[in-house]
Amino acid sequence: MTIAADPPAPSLGELTAASWKVGVLGFGGPAGQIALMHKVFVDEKRWLDEPRYLHALSYCTLLPGPEAQQLATYVGWLLQGVRGGIVAGGLFVLPGVGVMLGLSWLYAAHGANPLVAAAFFGIKAAVVALVVEAMIRIGRRALKGGADLAFAVAAFLALSLFGAPFPLVILGAGLLGLVRGGTAQAADPQPAAAISGRGALASAVIWAGLWLAPLAMSWSILGPKHLLTQVGVLFSTLSVVTFGGAYAALAYLQQQAVAVQGWLTPSQMIDGLGLAETTPGPLVLVNQHVAFMAGWQAQGGGLGLAVAAGLMASWSTFAPSFLWIFAGAPYAEALRRSERARRALQAVTAAVLGVVANLALWFGVHALFARSTAWRTPWGHSLDLPAAGSLDLPAALIAAAAGVALIRLKINVIAVVLGCAAIGVLVRGLG
Repeated sequence: MTIAADPPAPSLGELTAASWKVGVLGFGGPAGQIALMHKVFVDEKRWLDEPRYLHALSYCTLLPGPEAQQLATYVGWLLQGVRGGIVAGGLFVLPGVGVMLGLSWLYAAHGANPLVAAAFFGIKAAVVALVVEAMIRIGRRALKGGADLAFAVAAFLALSLFGAPFPLVILGAGLLGLVRGGTAQAADPQPAAAISGRGALASAVIWAGLWLAPLAMSWSILGPKHLLTQVGVLFSTLSVVTFGGAYAALAYLQQQAVAVQGWLTPSQMIDGLGLAETTPGPLVLVNQHVAFMAGWQAQGGGLGLAVAAGLMASWSTFAPSFLWIFAGAPYAEALRRSERARRALQAVTAAVLGVVANLALWFGVHALFARSTAWRTPWGHSLDLPAAGSLDLPAALIAAAAGVALIRLKINVIAVVLGCAAIGVLVRGLG
């Protein structure tokens, strides 16, 4: 019997062309991007088989940060080593970074235009539906029993009623998950690929240095209180602690950038998510918009600081992916076989549901109601709630229609967002 040979590895040029295609066409959030990479790398090019692709995806779902970009980096690393990983991971985000910079400038410079403002009125309502749809999707994956529901409720209450820091909520869920369900099964101590511990350590040191170099330069030249340094610190922290996808990252970002730092308003934050939903690349390109607006609106800021802050945010968000892949991917199989890691990550996934529910509440209050009121808990935490009689009925109807389109009719997210923007123009801009 003849055994089919493995397909030849692509040249770097072939990989570059395919990765550029993925980066330019990568709309629709992580699910759509992962499906697109499967179509290109597995179905069309046949550079990887199904089990190897799914193995790479399994590892990337365990990591903090943008899993789709990490998967692109992993695939590039498998096909062309480190240089392939850099090409595939970099081209996955570069088109979106360029588009988002342009859109953020248009928003900052011309967002007060009545027609533009009306379009974003519709987009805000669509964003509420997007977050609710994400909450339903995460819930189907996360809730496997009563303990998972308890983790989700506890995370929601910790954030909404007690203002607990996001990293503490995720860390607590992971630690509780470790001790849940008895003694863990022993994992296979052997790495999944033939690479020395010294090689992995060298990769970690090199890529950690590259990741943190812009932050170190800003810290030493501009000081720890400069906006550029603060942006680097926040988004570097965000890239380490945000397990569970883009919406979990948004919850921490809202808490820090809006509530703590005051870099932008709730409305601007919601608008940024709407922009990110309509650009190619990862949804966490909203990080770049948030930092851009922080630089644009800072005292003594403007376009130069806005661009620098946006690029600092993107580098701090996406550079760690190269560290996780180049240093950690060879050991992915051992981690997948760890029952202890599986339980911890299941608890974190359940907690993320509560995190996204808290985010949905926050978005709903600020997008669907004309006014909010601060309710102070007996222990001093302030929680935004809708003011009586302030429901914006057109916004609520647009959000409800967007929810039906996304959840029941499965209409493409870009079409939904653009449709809601058009309705917003009709309702507010032309009315």
